[in-house]
Amino acid sequence: MGVSLTARQLVELLVDPGSHLDWDEPADTEPADAEYRASLARARRRTGLDEAVLTGTGRIGGQTVALIASEFGFLGGSIGVATAERITRAVERATAERLPVVALPVSGGTRMQEGSAAFLCMLRITAAVQAHRAAGIPYLTYLRNPTMGGVFASWGTLGQLVFAEPGARLGFLGPRVYEELRGVELPADVQRAETLADRGLVDAVVAPEELREVLRRSLSVLTRVAPAGGPGEPLGSDEPDGPARPGGSGGSGERPDAWEAVRRTRRPDRPGTRELLRRTAEELVLLDVPGGRDGALVRALAVLEGRPVLVVGQQRQAGDRERPFTAADLRAVRRTAGLAEQLGMPLVTVVDTAGAELSAQAELDGIAVEIAHCLTTLLSLRTPVLSVLLGQGSGGGALALLPADRVLAAGNAWLAPLPPEGASAIVHRDGAHAAELARAQGIGAYDLAAVGLVDVVVPELPDAAEEPAAFCERLGRAVGVALGELSRLSAAERSAARALRHRRLGDAIAP
Repeated sequence: MGVSLTARQLVELLVDPGSHLDWDEPADTEPADAEYRASLARARRRTGLDEAVLTGTGRIGGQTVALIASEFGFLGGSIGVATAERITRAVERATAERLPVVALPVSGGTRMQEGSAAFLCMLRITAAVQAHRAAGIPYLTYLRNPTMGGVFASWGTLGQLVFAEPGARLGFLGPRVYEELRGVELPADVQRAETLADRGLVDAVVAPEELREVLRRSLSVLTRVAPAGGPGEPLGSDEPDGPARPGGSGGSGERPDAWEAVRRTRRPDRPGTRELLRRTAEELVLLDVPGGRDGALVRALAVLEGRPVLVVGQQRQAGDRERPFTAADLRAVRRTAGLAEQLGMPLVTVVDTAGAELSAQAELDGIAVEIAHCLTTLLSLRTPVLSVLLGQGSGGGALALLPADRVLAAGNAWLAPLPPEGASAIVHRDGAHAAELARAQGIGAYDLAAVGLVDVVVPELPDAAEEPAAFCERLGRAVGVALGELSRLSAAERSAARALRHRRLGDAIAP
């Protein structure tokens, strides 16, 4: 695809009418080289701009943001020293005024006519972006076609959220240079936005006409101040259909039979992570994941019970198939956790999986190593972590998302090293004893509470698939209460409690 929108056209498409204000001062330096000077003059006449980037402010859904938009028509959007200085000043001003930045790069890279001086300016821009992010202010990027070289390898991909134009060429080395240096053509799909999204390197592929709404919703979450919280609702609500403390009398007050619970969690019409979010989130931005939207992972920015959170969850069922959890999924979990820490937002994990991928390729991809890294990442996260055991919790794929400050569980949810049939095959050399082992192994939600994993059981009456709206509402309220409790703890208190919690996991709790 070609470049379709100029910098000004894209800015006008994004901002509220009449809200755009330029920050740019006229470029006042001229190069000594006559040929380069003539190229600049032609670019200025052709685009009506004095440099390859324009900066300023605008409002998106009423939220004022700083905008940095590259112009490909100006020497391919390349970055020279003057261009870099304009970008750097814009980021620094946005930091001083505490404005979110929306960067809209499109560029062939650094400007060859200025050589190393322009190339080194990527450090200048990156330092300004890093200071902006360290100040806790959103920095979002939208990669347009093409975004290459030093721009892609610095400020273009440093967004806390990285969006991309459909079909955009995104990469480090241009195809012409690759062919010259390697003697073969670069495969066409290697540097496509969709390919990068499939590998978790881009958060979402968004058409220009849809970008304004995606940015509006993202900024609504990222700039929202979480409620300070007063005494709050206790975790063990006494309302008739509310969440119950382990062994309590909330809801039906009945523990489901373990094997019947396993069967219920396998129903294809049982609410999954996506349905839970769509029914409970006040604001929702679904992000791309490995394997696309029908994969085994869900990543999202959301507002749950008035609190902005990052969500990463497992989607067990996709159509009529169960999706195994892959090494790429686990890497995306760690990236989401890192993003939660950067933004200072709680992380909510949702566990519902038939297990991690079992294949030769999974072994080569290092799936066991990725599980281990997920565990250490979540255990060391400085931001609050809340885990929801929504349904199936099979094997290492489930365990990877369970380190948390609080764990909620649906009444029929379960957790086991293997599905009951697999455990039966090991113990009895057949699958006929699955129901017996499910009951004996203590895999149900209330059993997991007894060994210290689950803090609150959210009852099903008797099955979430038969009451999806009511169940999701109960679970959403329980999530809000738990997040409120966690928000009232300091980071040091949370860290100490998390360490003690996991030290004791597996011990029987005295009655």
